[in-house]
Formats: sequence, structure tokens, C-alpha cells
Amino acid sequence: MQAVLNDSKTLTPIFDSNSEISEIRLLFREINRSTIRESNTDFYLMAKRILDLSVAIVFMVLVMSWLFPIIALLIVLDSRGPIFFIQKRTGYKGREFNCYKFRTMTVNADADRKQATANDKRITRIGKFLRATYLDETAQFFNVLFGDMSIVGPRPHMLYHTEYYSAIIPYYHLRHEVTPGMTGMAQVKGYVGEIVVERDLRKRIQWDVYYLKHRSFWLDIRIIFTTFFQVLGKGLNLLKRSGTSDRA
Repeated sequence: MQAVLNDSKTLTPIFDSNSEISEIRLLFREINRSTIRESNTDFYLMAKRILDLSVAIVFMVLVMSWLFPIIALLIVLDSRGPIFFIQKRTGYKGREFNCYKFRTMTVNADADRKQATANDKRITRIGKFLRATYLDETAQFFNVLFGDMSIVGPRPHMLYHTEYYSAIIPYYHLRHEVTPGMTGMAQVKGYVGEIVVERDLRKRIQWDVYYLKHRSFWLDIRIIFTTFFQVLGKGLNLLKRSGTSDRA
């Protein structure tokens, strides 16, 4: 099965009618599901939830308590619209949930169908800064507290893209066997941002499946710390570039 990008920056599937290949794909999915179910031990799931709540509460108290009002004010002053962008996304077992982000775009009709692209005119001035520093994603700590998301797990996709991607990749729905995360294996491996070609999507899903098969409490800790230092590094580089341009 192949896919091509259309003008609206979405992947359009080209279906393969070969029934034998379909049966092999079904068998592959079931084998992987069995492996994933065996890794979902009660102790690990309990430790993971405690970790999620601990990180979310500490961040909300120490950081969001003063950062939230600043971000909210900047968003309101920059453009008209709500502070939060709330989007339906696919979660655990395929269930829909409301995913929170600080709004980085002007209010538009394509928000639930079209992913953000480079130099996207919908992105506001403060939105560019929030997206570059990943501060827009910090609103998802609310989702962690609600239990819709975890700190670590496959990134949830909007419903529109879930429909497309599941038609392209036969084992795509394996990522819904666990709670989606704010960060994950694909993200620390560098697969973030806009999906331009099919390879970008396949690599992300492959790393998601790798995480599902090998996940553990210590792997979650490693991903959290790796994400923290990556975000910190990008933030420092952004400040450095800003300082250089000011002097120029």
C-alpha cells in the first residue's frame, strides 16, 4: 500500500486489494498486540501513573502557577480568540478526547483538518514563539491530570489524520493500545513537527511500536530527561539567535 501527499498536506492512501497481504498484516497486528498486552503489568502501570501525576503536579505548581497568566495575557493581546485550542484527538483504545494546547493560530476553519506547515500564515506572532519553545504543549499537563494522556507515550493525532494514517500503515492502531503521551520515543529520535512525506510518518510509527514493546519505568524516565534537555537546548539556541540578530 502506498500514499501520496495532496494539495491540502494530507496523505491520501492508495489501496492494495491483495487478500493474502491483508491476512499477513492482520497476523502481524495480532502478534504485536499480544506482545504489548504482556508488557502492561499492573506494577508498571501503577508506577507510570504515579510518575505522571508527580511530574504534572510539580510542574503545575512550580511553573504553570506564574507562567500560565503570562502566556494567557500574551495570547489575548496578540489575536482575538480563546486562550486554549481544544482539539478532538484519538486516545487509548481509539477513544476520542479533548486535547489542550495554548492557541498559536488565528481561529480558522481548517484547524481540525490541516496540520501546521512551515511559514504557516495562520500562526500568530506569539504562536511562533510558543511553538518554537514547545510552551504551547504545556497545557497538556491538564490532560495528564485528567488521565487522558501520559507524560510518555505515542503522540495523539487529530481524528482526521487518524483515519488517513490507519489506511496507510497496517499496524498504525497498535499505538492506541496504550495511553498517548506528551512526548515519546519518536520525538526524542527527532521525528517532530510537520509530516511532509510518508517516510516521516512510518518512522514515527515504527518508533512508537518500539516503545510499546520495550517500555518500562526506566525507559520513561530516560525519555522524560532526554526531552527536557532537548527542549532546553532548543530554547537556549533560540535565545542565542535572537541575541545575535539584535546585535546585527
